[in-house]
Amino acid sequence: MASKSHFLDTSGENDPVWIHTEPYSKRPQYKTLTEDITTDVCVIGSGIAGVSVSYELVSKGVNVVMLEARDILSGESGRTSGHLSSGIDSGFKELVSKRGKDGAQMAVDSHTYAINRVGEISKELGIDCEYRQLPGYDISQYERGQDGHEEDVEEFKEEAKIMRELGMDASYQEGFAVKGWDGKVDQRDAQTYTGQATFHPTKYILGVLKWLTEQPNFQCYTRTRVMSVQEKGILNKEVKIGTEGGQTVTCANAVEATNIPLQKLSVVAELTYFRTYCLAIRVPKGSIEDCLLYDSQDPYNYVRFTACDDKDDYLIIGGKDHQVGQENEADKRYKDLESWVRARFTQAGSVDYKWSGQTLEPVDYSAFIGKNQGNSHIYINTGDFGNGLTHGVIAGRLIADEIMGISNPWSKLYNPKRIPPLSKMPDMIAHDVQINTQYKRFLQSDVKDIEDILPGSGGVLNPTAKMPMAVYKDEGGQVHKFSALCPHMKGVVCWNNDEKSWDCPVHGSRFGKDGIAVMGPAKGNMSPADEASEELLKGSSTA
Repeated sequence: MASKSHFLDTSGENDPVWIHTEPYSKRPQYKTLTEDITTDVCVIGSGIAGVSVSYELVSKGVNVVMLEARDILSGESGRTSGHLSSGIDSGFKELVSKRGKDGAQMAVDSHTYAINRVGEISKELGIDCEYRQLPGYDISQYERGQDGHEEDVEEFKEEAKIMRELGMDASYQEGFAVKGWDGKVDQRDAQTYTGQATFHPTKYILGVLKWLTEQPNFQCYTRTRVMSVQEKGILNKEVKIGTEGGQTVTCANAVEATNIPLQKLSVVAELTYFRTYCLAIRVPKGSIEDCLLYDSQDPYNYVRFTACDDKDDYLIIGGKDHQVGQENEADKRYKDLESWVRARFTQAGSVDYKWSGQTLEPVDYSAFIGKNQGNSHIYINTGDFGNGLTHGVIAGRLIADEIMGISNPWSKLYNPKRIPPLSKMPDMIAHDVQINTQYKRFLQSDVKDIEDILPGSGGVLNPTAKMPMAVYKDEGGQVHKFSALCPHMKGVVCWNNDEKSWDCPVHGSRFGKDGIAVMGPAKGNMSPADEASEELLKGSSTA
């Protein structure tokens, strides 16, 4: 019998820190769907968005079926850095300029709701998930006295003023330093704000899922890959969901809580796709102030903390983002993150975990949550913009309200059918051009010969510039060949040597080394090009 693929548990070869206290072996197992069924709502995806939508609907008596392509919590919710923030990556000044003050207020209100909602639900259900509210601090990337520091300070003052106008408790504090910052690097001065939070995301999601599983109006099926989601009918529409195994789920409404919708374009073309990197480093328990910390670098570095053992906590440092499939220097990025920490917190100990995740940036700085473009009964949640956890909880409230016919003022901000502002058209055109240039890989080959590929790695072989082949050589030297064309829009995938995955540089789809699809918008797995690869993919998917 083939061994279980690691990519059924998570979306990369590297494990995130969250398995330290909540290993994969503790996650619940569910059956695979083997027959046609009917329900009120079908939720596709078992991350925080899918679980949140399901919770809000099931608690109101709605019948919900959840489908997961792999195993529970195998997507990006299990690879997050664990912050719950009402801060927006673009900053509120920029958000006001693009979505107006009303839009910015909706963003503050909805993210504040999400932060508090996680606390409420964890308390109601008795979930021990390390939830706690704490302050957020924004600091300059430059040391005091360096060019750029004073410019950052002025921006902090202006941003804090806007945040206060939006009802947040924010201020600029000259000379502020995080308690426990004992390194020689002097980045004092900060924009500070209260009402932020952090938690253990997988403990929380599994806790809510445990409650859901105990409810008579909830069913969950794993290793049930969805291949089509279609509205049928004219007056009395229903949604038909087709699975890879040939089963059909018929429902009144469907929710694609899949990080990115499983479709060709529409909102898919309005997003930029990034890899982001994280380390978990031991620090003596209580030696550093418990907070959310961000600097002004682009992409920025971010810090938060989670439990390790009786002696130590883990400091989680993240950042060093780059567009999916367009760079491959993970080792340098991890080293840069580690160096950043050690220069500022000298008590930092061993690096126990390193991993990467994926984040999606919308063109107008607001997520897409609600009815999908061209649909009236299919809902999506995407464009997390670095705040995937709070956006997932927001989706729980907003999508549940829309399905139940309850008016929600946030729908205007997050409406997937909105038209991007004209001011963003040049950015969208530049984005499209940049994406289309990735098709240049049709003319490129990563390696000249299979012999050039080391055991445990891969590369695209394309000697004739006609039929690119994704070649993976396992640790035993066995060669596995797949078509290098992404099933989504036929971009040529790239080998990610850090996570041992195939990443598409066009729209961010990702596949395990064994060809298993782990990130949309591609719906299906890679196409095997030889018998060994077919057996690898088949065994990995069913083990």
